This record gives sequence, C-alpha cells and structure tokens, in this order.
Amino acid sequence: QVQLVESGGGLVQAGGSLRLSCAASGRTVSNYAMGWFRQAPGKEREFVAAIVWTDVNTYYADAVKGRFTIRRDTAKNTVYLQMNSLKPEDTAVYFCGATSAYAPYADYLTDYKYLYWGQGTQVTVSS
Repeated sequence: QVQLVESGGGLVQAGGSLRLSCAASGRTVSNYAMGWFRQAPGKEREFVAAIVWTDVNTYYADAVKGRFTIRRDTAKNTVYLQMNSLKPEDTAVYFCGATSAYAPYADYLTDYKYLYWGQGTQVTVSS
C-alpha cells in the first residue's frame, strides 16, 4: 500500500501561483511514477503532469506546459506541482496518484492505470 496526502490548494486570482504537495508513505515509493490529475465539475478527470521517482523525465498535458512544473524531493518522499500563470480554467480538484514506474509511458497519462490516489485538493482560480 502507498498512502498519498495532498495539500496546498486554495483560492487564487488569475495570473497567480500555487504549489501543491503530495506526501507519499508506505511501500518503496521509488518503484512508482507519480502523477497529478484534475477534475473540474461536470468533467472527467484529466492528466496534468507525471514524474518517475528514479529518473528525471517529466510529462505534461499540453494545457499546462510552460506554466506548471512537477518535481520530486526523494528525501521527503514528496512530489510537488508548481502552478504559475493560473487561469480560471485550471479550477478543479487536483489529485495525486501513484502507478508502477515500470509501466509503459502511456500508462502515466491514464488515470485508471493508477494504483493509489490521494483525497484531492481544491484549486479555485478567480477571474
């Protein structure tokens, strides 16, 4: 089992920034890839960004490239999502998930391939 706890959500004006954190505990987290997804009201959960604990490769949805940055702190077993230049359309509940680091790259982009999820944190961007 891997336990994931997100934090850092809140209300921000358009153009502002937030940093989300996802603290992981339990089984060896280095065996996992970590992803951020989001779900807006009335919409399906969508991929935002992903990173593998053991390498430097990162993956981003087109909608957030150049604005969001995912990084990991292996000493703290924590993954961060730095969100800059936020837009009202970024408003959603953001979820952190963990999937096998040995899965194909495409699995990192697909929410049903994830094995563990956090409880989610609300991000609201006002115009």
